[in-house]
Amino acid sequence: MSSATPTPRTPLVRRLPLAGALRLGRPSDIWFKPALSSVVSVAPPNLILLALGRLDLAMYTMAGSLCALYAHNRPYAARARVLAWVVLGMLGGVAVALVTASLTTDAAVLVAVGALLAAAQKVLCDATRVGPPGNVVLTFISSASLFAPQTLGQVPGHLALAAAAGVWAWLVGMAPGLLRPHGPERRATASALNAAAAYAGTRGTGEGHDRIRAAAYAAVQAAWQSLLSVPATGAGAATRRALERLLVRAEVALAAPADTDPARLRAWARDLRGAGRIPRTDDVGGTDDELLGVAAELDARPLPLWRRLTPLTPLAVRTALGCALAGYVALALGVGRPYWALVTAASLYQANLTLTWSRGVQRVVGNVVGVLLFAAVAPLAHVGQWALVLSCLAFNFGAEALISRNYWLGSVCVTPMALLISEFAGYQQPGELITERVVDTLVGALVGLAAAVAVTDRRAGARVEQALAAVDRARERAARLLADPDATPGALRAAHRSLAAALADLRATADAAAGEWWQRALPQERVVLAERSGHRTLAATVRRQGHTLDQDTGSTTEDIRP
Repeated sequence: MSSATPTPRTPLVRRLPLAGALRLGRPSDIWFKPALSSVVSVAPPNLILLALGRLDLAMYTMAGSLCALYAHNRPYAARARVLAWVVLGMLGGVAVALVTASLTTDAAVLVAVGALLAAAQKVLCDATRVGPPGNVVLTFISSASLFAPQTLGQVPGHLALAAAAGVWAWLVGMAPGLLRPHGPERRATASALNAAAAYAGTRGTGEGHDRIRAAAYAAVQAAWQSLLSVPATGAGAATRRALERLLVRAEVALAAPADTDPARLRAWARDLRGAGRIPRTDDVGGTDDELLGVAAELDARPLPLWRRLTPLTPLAVRTALGCALAGYVALALGVGRPYWALVTAASLYQANLTLTWSRGVQRVVGNVVGVLLFAAVAPLAHVGQWALVLSCLAFNFGAEALISRNYWLGSVCVTPMALLISEFAGYQQPGELITERVVDTLVGALVGLAAAVAVTDRRAGARVEQALAAVDRARERAARLLADPDATPGALRAAHRSLAAALADLRATADAAAGEWWQRALPQERVVLAERSGHRTLAATVRRQGHTLDQDTGSTTEDIRP
């Protein structure tokens, strides 16, 4: 899956990109969904508070409303659970922040609590793979709440407002399921088919085909994870089974790209994007038998949470140290409420130093442009509170619509939105707000990066070795089944999925380790060779399962609607 040429050594010190960090990508296929959900979730509470003359309470309703940004890529059964946990996590962070703010006004204590909260939110979001926007929104709300004037008696009422808005956000997030109950898994399957078609177009040869293959396997893996979160019984079982058959065909294309018709895969993907019937694959042979291996995966228990948290210890230390130092430096420079420096530092930390550096560049550029945009719109927003609310909603939509193209572009809207929210309790001098925000951004970015350099992930190389061992075990298991003439289709299918998952984990682990700035040389040659032998074994399991590629380009459908 790697496009790298096998080499026995990697440089200990790696270059940090600059221009590439600002390059715009393609927008997300569903960019409008989080954008619209955010506006629909935020608008009613804010407008109600505006009508009641209590816009100063909007910060608390925003805490619950912004939960609508999460889990848009998940099937609705899984989305319901994830959104509920996000709302509870948001309420927990806000509760700690509000109680702390009511007990002390010591800025040093508030920064320390904010740094610990940020570290906890970061590692929990990464360990549970809650997905974008990850910990940033949680940290922004809890950090701002730490510096909001508060009494202990006000805390229950403010938490009740956040909880009510959180329930509304949950309903907003689940509402599209009434119209397209299988939309997320259909989109995931369509993405996998398109990625497989792109690889099939290379015929398995040519420059960059390894990179395209890696992207295709990642898309197929993500689609399987999406389908495995859908109940195997009930009203959606037939739809799930039809989508599984399409994913099997995507895997066939990855195993035999030269014999695959990319146009047919793309046609299936187009049919899935709409609300029509699910394309029928016309498979030859026992597709139902081979899917038994997929169904068996539902019984596999995920690793306990503490096992998933342990490898994230360096990341937790980086986040806590960087956020605390950023807050204290901002205080030393005279910033009265340095929560933005803390949030900036918290937003930087990614899987390795290279990605953290890129996020720092994006954050600084986006925030600087954002404060200039705020300066331009502040006179209009100060016409009245209704203009303030409408401007905030517009930036809210813009942030979610643009952030999938590049983080810095979304930050251009996030920054003025955050500044406008800070004015809900009363107008402030734009010049003072802009100055503090720029100072906080620079301090948070510089100190956050310094903490990332100081706290290196020395275990990254060990995790690569573990991932290599997992691939070897999965490949050997698949090879034993291939050599057994009595191996069942279900067992072969399970071995295939296990090896595919191990290869995807190896590539992600190797990429993360390669981005650390100082460590022992990584075994890149072994990684590339393990990937190549693993993919050969995957192709052999597909051939053994009796798949033949039907070259018929006709279109038939199965009577299963979304």
